[in-house]
Amino acid sequence: MRVDLFDFELPEALIALRPARPRESARLLIDEGAAFADRTVGEAPTLFRAGDLLVFNDTRVIPARLKGVRERDDGAARVEATLIERAGPARWRAFMKPGKRLKIGDMVRFGTFDARVAEKDEAGVVTLDFDLGGAHLDAAIAAHGTMPLPPYIAGRRPEDEADVADYQTVYARRDGAVAAPTAGLHFTEDLLRALDGAGLGRAFVTLHVGAGTFLPVKADDTAHHVMHSEWREISEETAARINQARRAGRRIVAIGTTALRTLESAADESGEVRATTGATDIFITPGYRFRIVDGLWTNFHLPRSTLFMLIAAFIGLERAHAAYAQAISQRYRFYSYGDACLFWRSAA
Repeated sequence: MRVDLFDFELPEALIALRPARPRESARLLIDEGAAFADRTVGEAPTLFRAGDLLVFNDTRVIPARLKGVRERDDGAARVEATLIERAGPARWRAFMKPGKRLKIGDMVRFGTFDARVAEKDEAGVVTLDFDLGGAHLDAAIAAHGTMPLPPYIAGRRPEDEADVADYQTVYARRDGAVAAPTAGLHFTEDLLRALDGAGLGRAFVTLHVGAGTFLPVKADDTAHHVMHSEWREISEETAARINQARRAGRRIVAIGTTALRTLESAADESGEVRATTGATDIFITPGYRFRIVDGLWTNFHLPRSTLFMLIAAFIGLERAHAAYAQAISQRYRFYSYGDACLFWRSAA
């Protein structure tokens, strides 16, 4: 499909730079079929059926932005690395800024630990070999790094202490993401307890969100876009719970596009979820046949993004544009720290 079909005009002022406080006060656009309704996140326990199974992504964002100094015989220069994908116990792929002048073999000092530039590719991704590995490297990154805010936020303000909590879900438990599964940022412990009290089920999958989620689609046609790969895992227990819920006629609701992609990437032709561990590069566009997910709770995404393409696949392109047009007209806040929406899968 032509990528320009997924374009729309988004006022820059609608891109949220801070989350709503408290988290439950964020606005929530509900697709009610005949119309869209304006609600709040705090009303969530009243918006589902008892027995619905909500599936969350429990990845935890690591402080993946590192400031360092490139050292070379001809001098030193300040650089910044944003880690994007682990490639081994002591190896990471990263975006470097500035990156054009980096050479293979350059040493970069990050406080108490160092890395050597091992590779550079045509897309500007640099492979770094660190002088620490495993848990020792993880601890050094945690001590030295800062939260990797998305470029549309980081370009307009610096990260600060508030982002340490704001850019992390309250149920995050598995380190590895370099971007937050932002649909889950709205949930607090109180809201989760209220959902439990309303008779809703809760399950967890893991997908370590990569920085590729922010990369623009540069191709003119979706068929030519190469989707980034991300590591995900569904346990035997979670797969069994989801399959049991589906056989009982209960709805499966993905909390975020990452949870949805994790589930759909592990579904077989019969609609069963398989326990799985490994990478996925599933790219969902209109025409995709959903096998598992009935409902999607997500934030509002940017024009021409793979995430808006997923929304269009889930509810239909025309309906997706209508929802976003209403959100823009009603001044909803967009993207990572923005408001949310709840959609039910199109029957088409």
